[in-house]
Amino acid sequence: MPTNHSDVARASLLLSNAPEDAVEKILARANLVAFKRGELIFAQDDPADAIFIVIEGWVKLYRIAPSGSEAIVGVFTKGHSFGEAVALRGATYPVYAEAVTDSTLIRIEAKHILSLLKNDPAVAISMLTATFAHLHGLVAQIEQLKGQTGPQRLAEFLLDLTQASVGACTVELPYDKVLIAGRLGMKPESLSRAFSKLREQGVLVQQNRADIKDVEALRVYAERDRAEAWHKE
Repeated sequence: MPTNHSDVARASLLLSNAPEDAVEKILARANLVAFKRGELIFAQDDPADAIFIVIEGWVKLYRIAPSGSEAIVGVFTKGHSFGEAVALRGATYPVYAEAVTDSTLIRIEAKHILSLLKNDPAVAISMLTATFAHLHGLVAQIEQLKGQTGPQRLAEFLLDLTQASVGACTVELPYDKVLIAGRLGMKPESLSRAFSKLREQGVLVQQNRADIKDVEALRVYAERDRAEAWHKE
């Protein structure tokens, strides 16, 4: 496995807290797999026999509602892992996973990690940390849906794409706007209105790029009380 790919895996939440010797064993038996844009990684109800770490690209997890509509559960990129909780208990995947862009992933067989868990509690703690982080992320999504307006959710999404804390910056939108809308719990037309609303906050979107005039001001807007935000929108 190339050193740069190994470094990404080691820095992931899944492995960053695991003992070095355990990480070596895990990566030695892991496989590097490539997926084309739109390719299915696994389907809902498939046996959950592996955990994945994204090395390059973007991956979405989603469910298909009885109505046939697609509900986005999560979107992951470089250094993020997924599939831990169900793989480690031998369940089935509760969602579909699909490559949103051409992607490179590390596939770790669950049975290899389970064998290490039996002998090293520190590995178990590392797995629990990653699982808790995913749960925390889902709770944060629910909080966004309940406590923020659409434009506020979009503002926070844009802020998550930049490392800048003040001043102006430009961020690249990582995937198409239909997927962004699903990730934020909106319809595409609602997302368009949210982008239009953010122009008042100094955000200008051109194709797959968003220019932010003032990161700090946008953060204040995203954190504004929902009632106040609704009143001013």
